[in-house]
Amino acid sequence: MNVSQIVRKALFWGAVWTTLVGVVASVIGALVADLDGMLGAALGTGIGFAFLALTPISIVLGLKVGKGNVLDPGFFAVVLGMWLGKFVLFIALIFWLGDLTWAHRETLFLTIVASLIAGLTTDVVVMLRSRMPYVDVTLPGDKGPDQPTA
Repeated sequence: MNVSQIVRKALFWGAVWTTLVGVVASVIGALVADLDGMLGAALGTGIGFAFLALTPISIVLGLKVGKGNVLDPGFFAVVLGMWLGKFVLFIALIFWLGDLTWAHRETLFLTIVASLIAGLTTDVVVMLRSRMPYVDVTLPGDKGPDQPTA
């Protein structure tokens, strides 16, 4: 697997799990706080997915800027810049969402947290199962690039 495939897989499964969290949270929110709870859960799911999606997008953009080299300063600039942007966006959302009257605040907060936990868990599981090599070496007995293939 290459980095692009891993990122796409993480984004796909993150969307699946975030959608499931959104459906469950919307039902619970509707039972707890009627329409306001359902709207808070739907908004929380959207915010959670947006934060989830920004990470793989930053990795893909960073790889393009760094020309495929993860040690390139351009890669770090894009990924860390996106992280800083997400942090600033999160603080701004906290202040903006605190004034909403049409969404249940507790349901909104808990759905954002649940969506982010689901997304982070998905990222970890996809990375652990990616079988991406850490180093590029030829082991004894392997056919390396300089060994003849019999």
